[in-house]
Amino acid sequence: MSDNPVKAEVQNFDKKCLKKTNTEEKNVLPTKEDIEQEKKAGEGAK
Repeated sequence: MSDNPVKAEVQNFDKKCLKKTNTEEKNVLPTKEDIEQEKKAGEGAK
């Protein structure tokens, strides 16, 4: 497997050429209060 050209390229890749990026959470989870409001709204519709 050492003759695999992709594996050789990955092993020789220079991480210094990568740019630093900041990740940001875009899909936030609902709060406990939001969940309770949804439960109450669902019960009222029945």
